[in-house]
Amino acid sequence: MSPVIALLRRDLLLAWRRKSDATTALGFFVIVASLFPLAVGADATLLRAIGPGVIWVGALLATLLGLPRLFAADQDDGTLEQMLLAPQALPVMVMAKIAAHWIVCGLPLCLVAPVLGLQYGLPTDALLVLVAGLLLGTPIVCLLAAIGAALTLGLRGGGVLVSVVVLPLDVPVLILGAGAVDATLNGLGAQAHLSLLGALLIVFLLATPWVVAFALRIASD
Repeated sequence: MSPVIALLRRDLLLAWRRKSDATTALGFFVIVASLFPLAVGADATLLRAIGPGVIWVGALLATLLGLPRLFAADQDDGTLEQMLLAPQALPVMVMAKIAAHWIVCGLPLCLVAPVLGLQYGLPTDALLVLVAGLLLGTPIVCLLAAIGAALTLGLRGGGVLVSVVVLPLDVPVLILGAGAVDATLNGLGAQAHLSLLGALLIVFLLATPWVVAFALRIASD
């Protein structure tokens, strides 16, 4: 596992040296979530109704910002070729790269989300459900986007293609995540929504690395 850990540390170190990727995603998320209360006014009922959806859409789009370049830099500097030739299983190494991206771009969104939720007047229990949903949902978004990034690797306009491929697949995650907060606000339990998100996360954790590895091998040929 040492090469896999080394790859994870490498990606985190590169992200630390290039802070623009993480700060761009976080800044985009904060700006999107903060502009809506200014646009719709101070109606507390309206803000509470649209808050979960706005925050989830902002988090989804912010998570996608850096993913088109997830494998492009490795292809340019020869790292991807070394990954393909390494004795370690390629799906495991792919999982390390996706995990590094989520730590850099997804985790900060989950930590900032409660502060943004206060702008919409969300109560404490709804904020807790919001964070729990994002912790389950943003990794799914990263896993799905990694598939798109691998399938479009080396293609001109790959960033646009990733969005076209991935965004329709993210709709169930968006519905379940925002629906969990809405259910909490309406006095219903959010367990069903969060359980479905957890089940989706397990399925994609098991399947996505293999799909991405297969796509990377095709792209390298």
